[in-house]
Amino acid sequence: MEMEMDGFDRLPDAVILQIFDLVSDTKTLIRCLAVSKRFNSLVPHTDSLVLTVDRVISSDSDSDSDGDDVSNLLSSALRFILNSLHSLVSPSKPDPTRTRARVPNSPAQILRCFHRVRRLAIDLPSGDLRLEKGTVLKWRAEFGKTLRTCVILGFRSVGESPAPAPAGAESDFAGGLKVLVVWTISALIAASARHYLLKEVVREQTGLECLVLRDREAEGAVVMEKDGLRECREEGEEVGDEEEGLDRCRTRVPSVRMRMRHVPRLELKGGLWVEGATLVVVRPSYGGGNGNGGGDMAAEDGELALKAFGDGLYGEVAQKLVKARSYLLEMNSF
Repeated sequence: MEMEMDGFDRLPDAVILQIFDLVSDTKTLIRCLAVSKRFNSLVPHTDSLVLTVDRVISSDSDSDSDGDDVSNLLSSALRFILNSLHSLVSPSKPDPTRTRARVPNSPAQILRCFHRVRRLAIDLPSGDLRLEKGTVLKWRAEFGKTLRTCVILGFRSVGESPAPAPAGAESDFAGGLKVLVVWTISALIAASARHYLLKEVVREQTGLECLVLRDREAEGAVVMEKDGLRECREEGEEVGDEEEGLDRCRTRVPSVRMRMRHVPRLELKGGLWVEGATLVVVRPSYGGGNGNGGGDMAAEDGELALKAFGDGLYGEVAQKLVKARSYLLEMNSF
């Protein structure tokens, strides 16, 4: 007696792989490995994945007690760094044995059953920064082996009626410069910590063409495209043992130039007002450019801002800020 053929049995492998790509959720696809021998052979060839790290799937653990290990590692690193920054005390060396203990639940470990991943997005459960109530800070950083560009957009509030006008843009900028620099440094630290988390994934998933590490609060994203992935992979084990301290939990930020634009109040479409709007475009100092803020640089900043924030409310704020006067700041590697 012949068994009735399942609907999936009639589909060619290429169609099933397209379905798996549309599913994309890593947790679901790992479960699909146990459905049938055919699924078990096809799932590892999925090339588009989304990995959510708030509940890590581990093949050698049936408990969810370590579900937040990756995000906790990142958060702990950031708290360690930011506390050191604010207290101006040199950080102590992190215990390498504690970091190694978490490796089995790392993104790289979870992804080892996938062999042909080309596009990967990793979602963290929350953002890394804790700012005063009402403050909005968004950022997008592109990396190779180290930082290539970072675009940061921040503002204190948004509403339908403007706050009382400040004395002037210059005095408002000067008075709030310390806060703006802290915003920038905090975003760069968050980006470099996320990039560090990705290095093992980049080394192991050699077919990657696009990698994004983001959070579900849409606070920030680290992006690595094909040439950046290749550069990071080629770096390999070049990093020496002499790198200590901060480099144990994040990638070192190179010396950078920060082009900062600030407007005390901005009126948007629909009658909305944004207070204390700031746009910072960060590039490595060795990236060239004369730093004079000409039209070409403004155009490049506008393209980066559009790529980072799109054409919604944040994109509108960014595009208006690009037209404002810019201030050039430089910062050493940290």
